[in-house]
Amino acid sequence: MKKVLLLLITIFTLTTVQAQDAQRAKTLLNEVSAKVKSYDNIQIEFRYTLKNNKENINQETRGDVTLKGDKYVLNLMGTTMLFDGIKLHTIIPEDEEITISNHNPENDGDITPSKMLTFYENGYTYKWDIVQDVRGRKIQYVQLKPIDNKAEIKDILLGIDQQTKHIYKLIQRQDNGTEITITVNSFKTNQPIPNSMFTFDASKYKNYYINNLD
Repeated sequence: MKKVLLLLITIFTLTTVQAQDAQRAKTLLNEVSAKVKSYDNIQIEFRYTLKNNKENINQETRGDVTLKGDKYVLNLMGTTMLFDGIKLHTIIPEDEEITISNHNPENDGDITPSKMLTFYENGYTYKWDIVQDVRGRKIQYVQLKPIDNKAEIKDILLGIDQQTKHIYKLIQRQDNGTEITITVNSFKTNQPIPNSMFTFDASKYKNYYINNLD
């Protein structure tokens, strides 16, 4: 009887601790989300790595993204993606080609640029993880797991600067062994950005082939 009672107490204690950790993680993520939504715009420079040991893939590059509401301009791997709130323009200078398509970020299951700082608000369970010291900054990690058991994403680790409440690192692990890491090198807010930055100007690409998927 004592062993059964001890086991029940242990299970109850572990469950309580897990619930408290999940609540701590959710509270921190809510603070991050509130901070992000308080800015008029955000400019981020980042390092992007993609690894898959099974496929012998190891890529690393740098990119940058400017965000304003749902609108964004992303530069990564020689490609520019410009979303004006309605249409997505994918510009590939190397091929002198532009693809224009209708795009609704809210219906996209992927972590798109316009959702990269708030994607975790729905569809995930939360777990308090380790804390790291990065050049004097305390980075608290939160583990997210998709509620949808059919999701390709295995889990995501979000590293959050405890002082600024900004996301410092995102590590996404997939079931196929692929690991994508985004490390923020520069995080600027409320910059003097003209609205024209998010407007596609065809006159700049006179010699480009435009593939309009409307």
